[in-house]
Amino acid sequence: MKNTYRKYLITLENDKKWGFYINNLGRTVIEKNSNYPPKDHPDNYFFTWNRGRVLDEFHVVLITKGEGFFESKESGPLKVSDGDLFLLFPGVWHKYKPLKKTGWTERWVGFSGDIANQLLSNGFFTPNEPVISKCNKPQVLNYFNSLFKLFDKEPFGFQKLASGICMQLMAELHNIKHGGNNIEDLNSMVSKAKGLMYENINKNIDLKKMAAELGVSYSKFRLDFKKQTGVSPLQYYLLLKVEKSKELLLSSEKNQKEIAYELGFESDYYFNRLFKSKTGLSPGKYRNLGNNK
Repeated sequence: MKNTYRKYLITLENDKKWGFYINNLGRTVIEKNSNYPPKDHPDNYFFTWNRGRVLDEFHVVLITKGEGFFESKESGPLKVSDGDLFLLFPGVWHKYKPLKKTGWTERWVGFSGDIANQLLSNGFFTPNEPVISKCNKPQVLNYFNSLFKLFDKEPFGFQKLASGICMQLMAELHNIKHGGNNIEDLNSMVSKAKGLMYENINKNIDLKKMAAELGVSYSKFRLDFKKQTGVSPLQYYLLLKVEKSKELLLSSEKNQKEIAYELGFESDYYFNRLFKSKTGLSPGKYRNLGNNK
């Protein structure tokens, strides 16, 4: 790997209309006892440790070797080391540097756009918690390497292709941040639970018994399931039943009571109330609208 690779891009109006576009990216090996940042950065990106800086774009900075310091107005001073990644937010003052005795290796990508603003301004990532640990993973490095290769050649439509890679990178970082050390176990457990729910969609499943069969307490099962899906196991199971009932309403002649019975609801009244709360329509109105399309 070259010690330094930097690319600062000219972004055209067509790129900006896409809603997510890359402004710059690079990788740099900062040797120990070196000055930081290097003085060959463009003026609008250069900063000193005393002054810091404010950018008008998002940056993702991954440290793959060495250690140092990061500080922003929102987070205060933080230590960073091998495997840590930090996020820079538009309009938020910040500064960072490696320790003189260690130096560090950094990779970064800067991006902007309406979709980027939505992605990073809705609570998935927050300026007061900018550091994500344990990001020195093959899949994260692969996303950076894919971006470097793409911008080396700049093929037709490369900005749009790059936006997709960068969004995959952000999704991976979100999973690392919220999945913690047990992300593989969490994926396996939740996938198995979803499979059991599908298999038992016509019954009233015992979720506490399911958790026991999966080898965890119900409280942990519920917490991990909601962490990955955004809803509790019960709500997810009920949403599956509602989706299945939509299919039956539009593809069969079964009446509401028969569908409720087939899907294991305790009563036609409960099915009707649940369906309306999730869709905004009664089962009958949903069927009529679907058949009239």
